[in-house]
Amino acid sequence: MGKTFLGVLAASVMVSTLSVSTAIQAEDKVFGWVENASIEPWGIAVKAKLDSGALTSSLDARNIEMFEKDGEEWVRFRLKLEDQESGETFSDRIERPLYRELAVRGAGGRDERPVVLMDVCMGNTVYEEQFSLRDREEMIYPLLLGRRTISHLGLLDVRDTFLQDPECGDDAAYVPHDPEDEQS
Repeated sequence: MGKTFLGVLAASVMVSTLSVSTAIQAEDKVFGWVENASIEPWGIAVKAKLDSGALTSSLDARNIEMFEKDGEEWVRFRLKLEDQESGETFSDRIERPLYRELAVRGAGGRDERPVVLMDVCMGNTVYEEQFSLRDREEMIYPLLLGRRTISHLGLLDVRDTFLQDPECGDDAAYVPHDPEDEQS
């Protein structure tokens, strides 16, 4: 009887664990490794690559300049993004407070990149996320979403693409950046 009881208990625990896991996954949205996104507040439709190998998200920016404003460090840059819906090129100059600087080490050596907070619409939610700025003209995707951002979105299905459409209106849910949410 002891073995039967332990067997039933083990099976019960396994079913409960699977049920909880399934319930958690049912609440999460599933995104493909490439998704349509929208840079807010401008509503620029771009393709984004969700890259679990990168920690910090990256955005195509040109003419990047650091400057001081009201005693704080700021970054001025030009976005040069082709809107996927209209085909028009968005080429506005943007100014944002510097959130931090990112040291990137790669085959080409060490590179320092400014990081700013910006809003991106994924699915039906706007997320305020960290974006390192760099010229991504030679890259296929102007927007790369790293693990910090992916962890806020939901689940990543690396076998599929374009599972969510960006549909963020005035009443869209907004997830502000959480400075305590620093992953390594």
